Amino acid sequence: MSPYADLNVPTRTLLGPGPSGVHPRVLHALAYPPIGHLDPQFIALMNEVQDLLRYVFETENPLTIPVSGTGSAGMEAALCNFIEPGDSVLVGVNGYFGERICEMAGRYGAEVRRLERPWGEVFTLDEIEDALRAKPAKLVALVHAETSTGALQPLDGVADLVHRYGGLLLVDCVTSLGGVPVQVDARKIDIAYSGTQKCLSCPPGLAPLTVGPRALEALRSRRSKVANWYLDLTLVGNYWGGSRTYHHTAPINMNYALREALRLVQEEGLEARYARHRRHAELLWAGLEEMDLALHVAPEHRLPTLTTVRVPAGVDEAAVRKALLDRYNIEIGGGLGALKGQVWRIGLMGHSSSLQNVTLLLAALRELLGR
Repeated sequence: MSPYADLNVPTRTLLGPGPSGVHPRVLHALAYPPIGHLDPQFIALMNEVQDLLRYVFETENPLTIPVSGTGSAGMEAALCNFIEPGDSVLVGVNGYFGERICEMAGRYGAEVRRLERPWGEVFTLDEIEDALRAKPAKLVALVHAETSTGALQPLDGVADLVHRYGGLLLVDCVTSLGGVPVQVDARKIDIAYSGTQKCLSCPPGLAPLTVGPRALEALRSRRSKVANWYLDLTLVGNYWGGSRTYHHTAPINMNYALREALRLVQEEGLEARYARHRRHAELLWAGLEEMDLALHVAPEHRLPTLTTVRVPAGVDEAAVRKALLDRYNIEIGGGLGALKGQVWRIGLMGHSSSLQNVTLLLAALRELLGR
């Protein structure tokens, strides 16, 4: 008999920076028996997952796939396939995940240039153009929804600007896909990646990725092999393409779950889903401000899916998070990097974005903070 007890995981109200709450239908899909990753039924399911991902990315890109790995694998795939040693890469750094893009790009031999803003602010078209005028870049990387700060980067017009200087636009939409419009084709985004565990409300483990025609041409024109074998899209793309050439064993059950999560997005409709996230975020912001709690990001650049709240003077931020978990079964996040100890991060993403959750959290905070 095993000395270990049966698994007994509590059902939390997940209102942190991720993962978000998972719909019962998605959990049910996870429990179906696995089949072979080259089984005709799984191949048909792969086609459906790709179609549904194109729907949520709002793109016609043929190379639109779930990378087998978490959101960070999506980030790495988006970089390693389009960087060769010596390439100039311009990265917008206004939070923790811009820093991570710099770190990854540097490991692939890029000449990394940082375009910096204080954490919580966003970049203007003029700032991006000034940097490109000084020196063009093969790749310009921006974080659409910065999970560490709660800032939403405007994207309209950015791709046209980047293309004018001969570059590709790469966008991190880990905390926006399915909760905020990404609009890959309308905005002419060349490469975009995300994660399943945020606004799609699927467990972590897959990284949606889409690659446009300009980026595909750059991939085909490489002078050297992609430095990361597992994430090499010239290989992975054949597995997800018409030939279904073996590359790796896909996580079967995670793809079941993603298919069901994307079906839920489609059933709700993108516009209705975006409106729901905005509506509940605005209720949260109003409730926090009624308690005289300051929000870190200016209203015009605030991310509806993740809110950063300044911790009041004299309040132990970790103790509040612990009390929320112990007394109310609610998870929220603390600050990362430059904002560590200074903010709480509250996620209203996907299945977790509900009036019930906003009401519950505000009531719990009022009691804990005496406000």
